[in-house]
Amino acid sequence: MAGFAACAANFFTHPLDLLKVRQQTMKGTGNGLVHVVRGVFAEGGMLGFYNGMSAAVLRQMTYSMARFATYEELKKRMSREDGSLPFYRMAAAGIVAGAVGGICGTPADIVLVRLQNDGSLPLAQRRNYKHAIDGLVQITRSEGPRGLFKGAVPNVSRAMLMTGAQLCSYDAFKDLLLSTPYFTNGLALHFSASLLSGFVATTITSPFDVVKTRVMNAGPTSPYRSLLQAMVLIVREEGVRALYKGWTPSFVRMAPQTVLTFIFLEQFRGLYWNSYARHNCVKFE
Repeated sequence: MAGFAACAANFFTHPLDLLKVRQQTMKGTGNGLVHVVRGVFAEGGMLGFYNGMSAAVLRQMTYSMARFATYEELKKRMSREDGSLPFYRMAAAGIVAGAVGGICGTPADIVLVRLQNDGSLPLAQRRNYKHAIDGLVQITRSEGPRGLFKGAVPNVSRAMLMTGAQLCSYDAFKDLLLSTPYFTNGLALHFSASLLSGFVATTITSPFDVVKTRVMNAGPTSPYRSLLQAMVLIVREEGVRALYKGWTPSFVRMAPQTVLTFIFLEQFRGLYWNSYARHNCVKFE
């Protein structure tokens, strides 16, 4: 259900993810958000903001499904006898879940990055993947099976930091806001906690996200050999601020993505419980 919930949320946030990727792959100046928006619209109109949607769905059905399932299972196994879960154990569960999700989602992530960025390349350099499956097949043929895991190290590193920071900070901010007289458990609380956790997660993971995007978008002759070497090269050529390219659309995407994912997840759980599990005596946790 988590995979379907993430896919539903991704429908609303995919344009922001595309803008983030376009900003991260552009070098030099003249890559502001307004400039990128105009470029995408000029290329494909409104539908141009949904380039790579098939790969985005595939990514959510691998990355999100794997990390949610792993996180929930680890929380059960790591909880104390009274059901409580200390913060450090929650963080550890999030980091491990992020690693599992990052590994599972890397092939789809590569195709997603390339599909989203294809329109900004000269015609002769475009890969012209028809859809996500075609992208996986073409990458395997031209770069070998290892090509499907190009950028796995920065991708998994980002996923570990993202999942750990996002889930833990979300719970921490939620508890903090609930301790004030201004919030009760509801949509306003979830939105506010998501917004704050999105700020933390986006800031922490931005350098890894930029490196991941650059490595995945590069061809067989990539100048990037490792995570550290890629960061050093980017800073040397473009400055430290280059590691935070695409921060704005990434942050704007993170908050609604988190809120919508959990809203859809709760709705899907409710539908499952009411229409199937309860009538078939399935234990719901």
